[in-house]
Amino acid sequence: MRNGTLAPAVRRPRPHVTSWPASPRRVVPAAVLPTAPAPSRIKVLHVITRLQAGAGGNTLLCATGMDPGRYDVWIAGAPGGELWAAARDAGLHTVELPGLKHTLGPADALVLWHLVRLVRRERFTVVHTHSAKGGFLGRVAARVCRTPVVVHTFHGLSFHPYQSRTRRVLYRWLERSTRRLAHHYLAVAPRVAQEAVSERLAPPGRVRVVPSAVDLGHIPAQFDPPARRVLGVPRATALVGTVGRIDAQKAPLDFVRMAAALRADHPGTAFVMVGDGPLAAEVRRLAADLGVEVILTGHRPDASWLVSGLDIYVGTSLYEGLGRALTEALACARPAVATAVNGVPDLVEHGATGLLTAPADPEGAARAVGWLLDHPAAAAEMGRRGRARVRAAFGPHAMCAAVDACYRDLLGLPLPPPGR
Repeated sequence: MRNGTLAPAVRRPRPHVTSWPASPRRVVPAAVLPTAPAPSRIKVLHVITRLQAGAGGNTLLCATGMDPGRYDVWIAGAPGGELWAAARDAGLHTVELPGLKHTLGPADALVLWHLVRLVRRERFTVVHTHSAKGGFLGRVAARVCRTPVVVHTFHGLSFHPYQSRTRRVLYRWLERSTRRLAHHYLAVAPRVAQEAVSERLAPPGRVRVVPSAVDLGHIPAQFDPPARRVLGVPRATALVGTVGRIDAQKAPLDFVRMAAALRADHPGTAFVMVGDGPLAAEVRRLAADLGVEVILTGHRPDASWLVSGLDIYVGTSLYEGLGRALTEALACARPAVATAVNGVPDLVEHGATGLLTAPADPEGAARAVGWLLDHPAAAAEMGRRGRARVRAAFGPHAMCAAVDACYRDLLGLPLPPPGR
């Protein structure tokens, strides 16, 4: 204040924030220039318990979809599984860790030692872990070796109400004990991210949703008659099916019970299960006891194509991060009924992209399937909406771009130019 009047405000210069400048265009064609040195690549190690099923397929798509000019990608996990050959064929470095199994045991000390040796020898810039067991061992090895960037993906919670109390306590401890050992977390669905924070498996504000991708290039966009002929069911017969490993998680016996309940009102319906697993013999016995015929195809490498031959897809899982087979079914516009577990309601919106039922409720699933059979126009519209949702947001390009953005952010690197 000067002489009783307010002094004019001092205008301070505002800080000037700019992005990293774009590279200038070459003044000479690259063909006539001397050879430039190859740029250094960022070494990334994915650690996963088992390279199979939904989490394994998601990890493989993530690894193969990254820019090979920028990233040198490795995968380490338990021996066995149908995806190791595909990983090697794609040019990835693969390390099968002897002694690594799904559950904790004394051999894991040796597995951790092998992992520490690998990370220390190869000097990875990024260690990206998956699943509870692989996530625990991978994050501990990364901390021991002082890896600059550690990322963990939640493909679904590793503990659930259908496990024994001992296993639930063990897996919750595994996840919580390493929650501070990752710099950032990814989740395959919003509800999976919410559950991870609510269960204190990840710090608040450190989880980014990256939808689990499927390879849309191998999935028809609609019903495919050749797939139906391979399944051996006439087109005039309603075909209800499921795809996946026949194990406790997928609750295949509930699918058989659903089929038996549905036959009471829809006796002409046929049923098929694409896949194999430890409960296949029990499925056959229960189907015989209930007097319902269920076609079991066994393991099929073309399962993502065969799903396009179904009239209705049914998922009876007791727990599921998102559901790879379910995503593939929606991608080819198949009307779907699925259990409302974990991230599934983020994909199947009741009455819009499919119908939801409670887990362990085969009668409820039968009623939902019967409703779709009785309302074919509404079922077809749900299939079309499901296809639009999946094909807009669940392609490998979108997933890999999001993972690349996460790595770049943690490493302080600029984003690529638009359109690249």
